[in-house]
Amino acid sequence: MGFHTFDIDSAAKLDDPSRYRFVSREELLSLLDPRPDAVVADLGSGTGFFTDDVAPYVETMYAVDVQEAMHDFYRENGAPENVAFVTADIASLPFDDDALDAAFSTMTYHEFATDEALAELARVVKPGGRVVTVDWTATGEGHAGPPTDERFALGDAVADFEAAGFTVTHGATRHETFVCTARRRD
Repeated sequence: MGFHTFDIDSAAKLDDPSRYRFVSREELLSLLDPRPDAVVADLGSGTGFFTDDVAPYVETMYAVDVQEAMHDFYRENGAPENVAFVTADIASLPFDDDALDAAFSTMTYHEFATDEALAELARVVKPGGRVVTVDWTATGEGHAGPPTDERFALGDAVADFEAAGFTVTHGATRHETFVCTARRRD
């Protein structure tokens, strides 16, 4: 797998509304089921495209990205007041144990999917908390997103989340993407 980051020179492409064809705002909110008092992290937040969709429904929204330049791009476009910027690798998150009610990643799982990153998610997400993952599937045609040899299949993600201490409650493979919702076990 090719663990890479998105080219900051192409960041404006991340704000293209056509991205909703892969996961809509409504689908993401339905899968995440956020509460008004929730603390949620967008893993690989980039320009904040999906962060902005979830932020109005939670108390604290963390925009987590490994590239400070992505945060700069997001700040320049304006971020909701409840968004806090965190520059970190998913395998080394600066949160306390059980700090997050939920987390989500949209089209970034292939960039961080390691045993260390999943163990870190199990550490920072509260027992019963959700992690929603929507990413490019290895079984897709590859017309959008990274090359298919840099992608994971739903079964890979399910196995990895289960091994890390989560129970997968929903999974589906679509034409170019998969969705996986997992809850942290107690």
